[in-house]
Amino acid sequence: MKLIGLIGGMSWESTSHYYRMLNETIKEKLGGLHSARCIIYSVNFDEIERYYANGEWDKSAKVLTEAAQGLERAGVDYIAICANTMHKVAPQIQSGISIPIIHIATETANFLKKNGIVKVGLLGTIYTMEQDFIKQVMVDNSIEVIVPPEQDRLIVNDVIYNELRLGKIRDESRREYLRIIDDLSEHGAQGVILGCTEIGMLVEPKHTTVPLFNTTEIHARRLAEMSIEP
Repeated sequence: MKLIGLIGGMSWESTSHYYRMLNETIKEKLGGLHSARCIIYSVNFDEIERYYANGEWDKSAKVLTEAAQGLERAGVDYIAICANTMHKVAPQIQSGISIPIIHIATETANFLKKNGIVKVGLLGTIYTMEQDFIKQVMVDNSIEVIVPPEQDRLIVNDVIYNELRLGKIRDESRREYLRIIDDLSEHGAQGVILGCTEIGMLVEPKHTTVPLFNTTEIHARRLAEMSIEP
């Protein structure tokens, strides 16, 4: 079994879901007492968030590159960044290591193509919804991406930062997210990407008839599957 390296802590709540899903997938595939071989390098998210909130992405990249280099020295076979937003600096991190980063958007795009999705809604942080580091991967795979209007983007972002990343789950916020998801569906989305690792804590498939594509689950399952492939 290959050794998986996780850069986590962004936030620690979502990283715990990665750990759970890695092990659930390995148990599902191999049975018995099997569990995932992995090393988690958990960063201080307050430091990372302050950097990118100030537009200092290079400083965030430096911290995460050092984490990736530590994982490489520890002997992991490949690395995953356990956050959608921080894939903005994935190219800088990749340039500092010699083992591959398994990109969350690439794995999500592959999953969508396998399921015949050609137009999809995207929810995430304001950076994920408005910048191209996730969206462009979808476009490159012939998948059209639509995002909510500005006011709804602000609502989505506010809930992520001021509630979900603090472990707060509010029914009122879930209703707002479901309204936004329905609106994206009405505008032609065949489903909606939950493009922030915390959103799955708030909205689950049982809450809506619109297909949801949770990047955390897609990413974690693929990381586990890769670890037992020849």
